[in-house]
Amino acid sequence: MSVAPILRRALRYGAAVAGAVAVVAGGIGLAVAGIPGLLGGLGGAALSAVFLGLTAVSILVAGRVTKGNSNGVAFFGIVLGVWALKFIVFIAVAVLFRGLAAIDPYVFFFAVIAAVFGSLIADMVAVARARVPYVSDVTLPGEKAGPRGS
Repeated sequence: MSVAPILRRALRYGAAVAGAVAVVAGGIGLAVAGIPGLLGGLGGAALSAVFLGLTAVSILVAGRVTKGNSNGVAFFGIVLGVWALKFIVFIAVAVLFRGLAAIDPYVFFFAVIAAVFGSLIADMVAVARARVPYVSDVTLPGEKAGPRGS
């Protein structure tokens, strides 16, 4: 069974969470800190959405590149490489945003935290709602050997 449907569902749920966080954090930021608060809320939600989505996308790309062989070094190299790259870029962008007067750093921080927790919950819901068999590629007694349905 491919994990692609689960990851696509997690991406859709994550996008919905990011949109909700952008609206709520942007609104609260606007009320609390004006335009810099609005920009901080929107920036935090957008940055989190992009970077959290990269994990699912890297798994999908790695699965296609390695043709479903998730036991190989290439699969984990792609996923870990994207994770390390996004970590470095995230820290750089966060430091850059911290120095901008146009963005409220507190609203930005809380928007990022809310988006991360919301995305984790969205991922858990996507996996919990998935219908994944416990075993695959099993030949039962009396069945022909080979892929199912043949």
